[in-house]
Amino acid sequence: MKILSVVGARPNFMKVAPIIAAIEKHNGKGSSLHGEGTIQHLLVHTGQHYGDLMSDSFFADLGLPKPDVHMGVGSGTHAVQSAEIMKRFEEILLSEKPDVVIVVGDVNSTLACAVVTAKISFDTNGTRPLIAHVEAGLRSFDRAMPEEINRVVTDHVADLLFVTEESGVRNLKNEGISPDKIHFVGNTMIDSLLRFRTKADSSKKLEELGLRQRSADNGHASTTPYALLTMHRPANVDDPVAFREILSGLEELAADFPIVFPVHPRTRKRMEEFDVKLKVNPASGKAGHGLVLTEPVGYIDFLCLMKNAKIVVTDSGGIQEETTCLGVPCVTVRDNTERPVTVDKGTNVIAGTASSGIRSAIRRQLIGSDSASVPELWDGHAAERIVEVLNRVRQPNLVRA
Repeated sequence: MKILSVVGARPNFMKVAPIIAAIEKHNGKGSSLHGEGTIQHLLVHTGQHYGDLMSDSFFADLGLPKPDVHMGVGSGTHAVQSAEIMKRFEEILLSEKPDVVIVVGDVNSTLACAVVTAKISFDTNGTRPLIAHVEAGLRSFDRAMPEEINRVVTDHVADLLFVTEESGVRNLKNEGISPDKIHFVGNTMIDSLLRFRTKADSSKKLEELGLRQRSADNGHASTTPYALLTMHRPANVDDPVAFREILSGLEELAADFPIVFPVHPRTRKRMEEFDVKLKVNPASGKAGHGLVLTEPVGYIDFLCLMKNAKIVVTDSGGIQEETTCLGVPCVTVRDNTERPVTVDKGTNVIAGTASSGIRSAIRRQLIGSDSASVPELWDGHAAERIVEVLNRVRQPNLVRA
């Protein structure tokens, strides 16, 4: 069986790495002796995110192999980027003829490669690869989000839908998707987090930022309390009024803690265009507080920043999940979430984007979150379950008309 996995953006890397490891484990068990068959795997990187800080360092941190194919698409509008991915991916499919194409998450690469695979034809019978969508069924019910369009379309052309939380199962069934296609397996992003959580302790990022000092007497480390901020969604950073409103909601937090902000290149560009700054009252603010801007950081460094933070403020879906697993208070600066389990069972609060709501949510989270639990099947074995399912649907019915 030949499986082709597609990655394009940073969140994809953390979701695919455990699947590749699970395939290697499957192949290493002498699977052919048990009639299961060896899996040949190809990794295709569309290049939607590129460069060391946005891509290469993640491959190194996660132990990902060098991509078998790097499409080098780069940035562009949604239409331009998606079209370029589709043109180049069609050639790859026709050349490699995989049995299964795995797409993950909800980025443009996910949608583009799923649609191409759904419409490809390898012969006159119209046979094509199976499409497996990892992280299927998540819904914010906000069609203004580009990611929501990507999620919905991908799910409706996919043959195998691998779901991270129970809400995903309900959403897919409500949309008329056959239960036979739906597989509740857990969360491969959490597989990566659990695998590398201890390794994150070796990161020197806190020392580099002056947030951790070691005693000259006994070598014990002390960490300055800090908050962590990520923000990249167009609705939050492309509108100067919305951007300033969110930053206004962080001023009270910044008066008490330094806020470490690894800035996405797109967000940094908007900050410069709009000349947006966080204002801290000098009467209450302490030295070194306010925003601490950094370049984007690698996976291990970011995991270190996240697990040691007093609180995380974000508009990222994946970070809502990771903070839930780590037990770190999270405030999401959005009006909705496609990951409701992080609110129902985790540490996440949806604050909206109004400054008053953000301030209120931060205060509540700093006082102390309600008891939280790790969601079902977020146990580090999601990728193994995915490979088990893929092996069950192998030949002779792997390629469908």
